[in-house]
Amino acid sequence: MTDRLIRAITADGMVKATAVTTRELTERARQIHKTLPVVTAALGRTLAAASMMGNALKSEGASLSIQVRGGGPVGAIVAISDSEGNVRGYAEHPQVDLPLRSDGKLDVGAAVGCDGTLTVIKDLCMKEPYIGSVQLLGGEIAEDIAQYFVESEQIPTACALGVLVDRDQSVRCAGGYLIQLLPGAGEDVISKVEAGVYAAGAVTKLLTANDDPEAMLRTVLSEFELEVLETAPVAYRCTCSRDRVERALLSLGADELRQMLDEQGHAELTCQFCDQVHQFSGEDLRRILELARKK
Repeated sequence: MTDRLIRAITADGMVKATAVTTRELTERARQIHKTLPVVTAALGRTLAAASMMGNALKSEGASLSIQVRGGGPVGAIVAISDSEGNVRGYAEHPQVDLPLRSDGKLDVGAAVGCDGTLTVIKDLCMKEPYIGSVQLLGGEIAEDIAQYFVESEQIPTACALGVLVDRDQSVRCAGGYLIQLLPGAGEDVISKVEAGVYAAGAVTKLLTANDDPEAMLRTVLSEFELEVLETAPVAYRCTCSRDRVERALLSLGADELRQMLDEQGHAELTCQFCDQVHQFSGEDLRRILELARKK
């Protein structure tokens, strides 16, 4: 099944929810960055969270970035989503390998670390982006996302994310959900949400049984009547292009471009999100240098 995102609200208007399946896009990220299993899980969780949060922006041209810096061996994790929920991302050290936890699960928390921050940047095409940052709780990503919503946006949130890696290191299933209380939600609503989350269990268990985001939401929120607001496909999508890279070179300025031309004679730049290599010959650099001098 193609990766999909679904947005819904309960009939009583007290709870809004989003769920996403991301097996294909997480597998694409794994293949691009050659991540080992624990990094695949950490990056995959972050991509799923970014997809759901980016889709909520609903502003053409807007984007959302999640940066996780926990001090663990994986280093920084970055995921960027457009306003439709299409994502791209990378982990600073994709080849990290750690022993499994005592329960046999991948030790994402140890790989990410918890001595650092989770930062969300919303670019709504205004003068300044919105930036919110919280201290990491445990580096497992989901609880840190929930903490971000509580601290930075004052929205009580339940977040669950999961990536199941197969024996051949490919992604078997991936995805997650966000459940958020709306103003006026009472203790009875909170109790039903908490009970549903607890009873549903792990995201990977739900997706293994049925790789459908709507089915996942209906399982978790079984005590509520759901109204589906939107269903949309999502994918791993990099926005790099030769023109964008050329503009980046131009922004270096004439002095640095001249030094690059004198020392290397050409330029070879690799996109950190999709690993595509953009090559610029000496003639290309001289042309860009002339443009820089005219600025």
